[in-house]
Amino acid sequence: MNDVANYPVTLALIVVNVIISLIAMNNQEVMSKTIMWPYGVKRHNQFYRFITSGFIHADYIHLFFNMFTLLFFGQVVEIYFSLYGLGGNIAYIVLYFLALIASDLPTYFKQKDNYNYHCLGASGAVSAIVFAAVVFDPWGSIYLYGAIKISALVYAVLYIVYCVTMSKKGGDNINHDAHLWGSLFGFGFTIALIAAMQPALFESILEQLKNPSLFGR
Repeated sequence: MNDVANYPVTLALIVVNVIISLIAMNNQEVMSKTIMWPYGVKRHNQFYRFITSGFIHADYIHLFFNMFTLLFFGQVVEIYFSLYGLGGNIAYIVLYFLALIASDLPTYFKQKDNYNYHCLGASGAVSAIVFAAVVFDPWGSIYLYGAIKISALVYAVLYIVYCVTMSKKGGDNINHDAHLWGSLFGFGFTIALIAAMQPALFESILEQLKNPSLFGR
């Protein structure tokens, strides 16, 4: 793992997520005021919920897996954004917060008249960070469940298929749409950022793509 001084924003996001999540888990009033509630957003203009809902989690397991994933991939993206001259920490923060909003927009439009629908968690933003990392190292290794080694790009494809399938299936109370749209937003944002600021990077990315490794390097 890189020196912690190289990814202060990632660590700060994790700390804030943990603190606010623990408060909300132990205070129902805080939970109800911060959770994503499309009906309340539409009826009462509570647009802040697009952000606050991304800093609370349902339980300790939900919180742990999101923060572990953010630590693993966030440090990579934060360092790459600075190393490659892609806006550094400012661009990284913009990616994270825009992803929180973008990942919930489809759900908002779908559920805005459903009084009983609520959702929460940083999954949309975390998914965006994961897919931003994939852009820079498509054949890097990812270990599913800590044991199954596949490449980052293969993981990205499987993840999209999983999200679309589970979203259509429904019934598990997980907002798979947020995972899906967060992933696509993170990928698109990073591609657009490279095109605008460092288009020469595409040459090295394309060179990597020419040497595929399904199981990662």
